[in-house]
Amino acid sequence: MAPDARLAEALAAVRRYPLLDAIRLRRSRRFALGARLTGAGLGHASKAPPHPLSETEEALLVFAAAGINGFCLSDLPMDGGGDPEGGGGNVMAALTGRTIASADAVHATSLFVINDDATWMIRRPQDFTTAEIDELIALAASGDIVEVYRRSRIKVRDGRTSVAREVPTLFPFNKWSTNLAGTTYFLPVGELTAMYINVLLSSFDEQVSLYIADERNNFRGAGIARYARSRGGRLHNDPADHRLSPINLYETVVVEFILAEEAFMAHNLSLVEQAMGLGGWTHYATASEDDWLKALGFATGIHKASQVLNAGALKRALMGFLGKNIDIEFPLGLTVGGTDLIRPYCPPYYPTMEAAVLAFIDDKRAGLLQADMAEGAAGTWKDRGKVRGSVPWFSDEAIRITIDYCTYIHETYGRFPAYYGPTRTTLAHQAHHLDLEFYDRHYHAGAYTGTQARHFDLWHR
Repeated sequence: MAPDARLAEALAAVRRYPLLDAIRLRRSRRFALGARLTGAGLGHASKAPPHPLSETEEALLVFAAAGINGFCLSDLPMDGGGDPEGGGGNVMAALTGRTIASADAVHATSLFVINDDATWMIRRPQDFTTAEIDELIALAASGDIVEVYRRSRIKVRDGRTSVAREVPTLFPFNKWSTNLAGTTYFLPVGELTAMYINVLLSSFDEQVSLYIADERNNFRGAGIARYARSRGGRLHNDPADHRLSPINLYETVVVEFILAEEAFMAHNLSLVEQAMGLGGWTHYATASEDDWLKALGFATGIHKASQVLNAGALKRALMGFLGKNIDIEFPLGLTVGGTDLIRPYCPPYYPTMEAAVLAFIDDKRAGLLQADMAEGAAGTWKDRGKVRGSVPWFSDEAIRITIDYCTYIHETYGRFPAYYGPTRTTLAHQAHHLDLEFYDRHYHAGAYTGTQARHFDLWHR
């Protein structure tokens, strides 16, 4: 069979693959061509060399994990129509959607694709112009996923990015199979500050009026005490109102939103792998988070151990005297060739947190009130002007509270967010060609399916 005909047949088989079968038959299948697993129980050394995924295979996986697929419906109450605490549709940060769900369409997660030849970053919706997005949507609809992949990726560096293959960077049980030659390694990296500021604006909006207290400062208001109800303001600082949160709980929710994006990426990768007949597995990457982001070239910031503890003057002095007030590094953003690919809304990318918050608001307004969406594009509002005109904006006071809170966090803890750096990775996923001999030797039939058995012949011969 000619290569073009073979590839067309392979792509057609993926399109026909039943979704419920992909869900039912999905497994973590870790043993790749070229791999070696030691030990008496499942010991095996592959007789085949590593074999990298083709560009088409990677393109399908990348589209499943992070492809731009149209515009958000944003079917939310904008002004509430007079219903008390019934609006809030302005929580949306953009109108462009991806193949994974994103809270408020913030699209906080960038996907890095690592193979033997190079390391790439897949651009997020906010990294494209609307005209470019229209073209990507049309290309995807026509089935030209490879061209979508080529237009979406930016080379970060030549060659395979890697981290030390040792504990604690990798867990002992993952050393043998992680980021091997011939595999494609997917690393989602979340940018926390946009999501954080977005949910703060909604939390401090008049409809919610949440109060956030600093648990490391005797639960005093986190820079926002003057807005508390007990002082004549409108924020609910009475715990009985159930609208009071400590910083740690609030920031954990932000991280969970972003972790959900990473998990959606990994799950889509798993399902499409099954439909294609590839192997792959999702695993924990936080143990090596700083190592990975440094290896990718992320800048680092520094804050003091005393800031982590929110230590008072006496404790800071004692920590300094004892040599315990050490510098602690954390990842910031990513700049390649003088261009900021990931630019958090915080210093040093902005002079102050006030400037960062105002910059985010400008970007959010542009995204939410996007005026140049393709006319009549599938799933978009028929009367764009009417809907856009009904979107209420945040009050000056809500914006001021957000600025005061963010300034407190950065000045007190030396970074934003307080408990995390502005960028973070939690999960990684690897895709590879399976060495079926390993499964034939050690498992009863059913460890892989006919799709895996036919994959190599269909895609590569």
